[in-house]
Amino acid sequence: MQVQVQSIRHTARDIVAVELVSPEGADMPAFDAGAHIDVQLPGGLARQYSICNSPQDRSRYVIGVLKAPESRGGSLAIHALRQGDIIQIGTPRNQFALVPHARDSILIAGGIGITPILSMAEALSAENASFTLHYCVRDRSQIAFPERLASSWLETKVFIHVDNEPAKSKLDLKKLLSHAANDVHLYVCGPGGFIEWVLDSARSLGWREECLHREFFSPAEPQQENSPPFQLVLARSGLHVSVGSGQTTLAALRSAGIDIPTACEQGICGTCLTRVVEGVPDHRDIYLSDEEKASNDQFLPCCSRAKTEFLVIDL
Repeated sequence: MQVQVQSIRHTARDIVAVELVSPEGADMPAFDAGAHIDVQLPGGLARQYSICNSPQDRSRYVIGVLKAPESRGGSLAIHALRQGDIIQIGTPRNQFALVPHARDSILIAGGIGITPILSMAEALSAENASFTLHYCVRDRSQIAFPERLASSWLETKVFIHVDNEPAKSKLDLKKLLSHAANDVHLYVCGPGGFIEWVLDSARSLGWREECLHREFFSPAEPQQENSPPFQLVLARSGLHVSVGSGQTTLAALRSAGIDIPTACEQGICGTCLTRVVEGVPDHRDIYLSDEEKASNDQFLPCCSRAKTEFLVIDL
């Protein structure tokens, strides 16, 4: 759908807050905390950004975007937007939803990972639910949306941990996560290494996988040039497609004239998820859980390959 840039402003160093509204002034489609939207950008780029305003606010979507040094053009395009610009977005999707009726929720954000976490905090606050929010940044100039974090309904629930300040400011995961329980849920978002640090710490303290929830912003690992080639077999037509070393499965499909729905093309969003009929995928995405990867009955062709000579897929 078309949306208009109502405002764009810096909310932290290298982070802009972009407010998107309906050009006709209508309410935006409803969403739940943790949801994201696909944003179509110049040059055919599509990127996913979490909605960080409260789900109770239907007048707009607010996204927070870090200008990434390694950007392939997405964050640079967002930072170049101006008030009044018209862009295309998809309707909200949620792969990072809150579990209803939890006894307690622990929200942990690293850097730009605050965006879905902030929406979660405001949703939980509106329900008078029990939660705390722990926000980790390298220095105070990187604290995004400080005015919302300091609001009267969040200030007692928010704890900010700054790397370059005294040790007492650091996040003590062992203390925070020492009381694992089936009705307490942990949500973490941020850089890949930060997420793994939090989740590995939780697992070592006895947390069950069903109580751990994460949202990645970092893309999957790039293709390796020495990856062995394989044959992709399309089960419905019997067509064989050769996937070369270092070539993505998606690129091979497109070369053969086969087009499938995609969005991020980085193994994050799950748009291109495809059923595997036979063979063993080489999973390189960050979308599927470890359990889903172990079942080997689905994969993401945008980034994943095959461990076997043939991979038969449901296309």
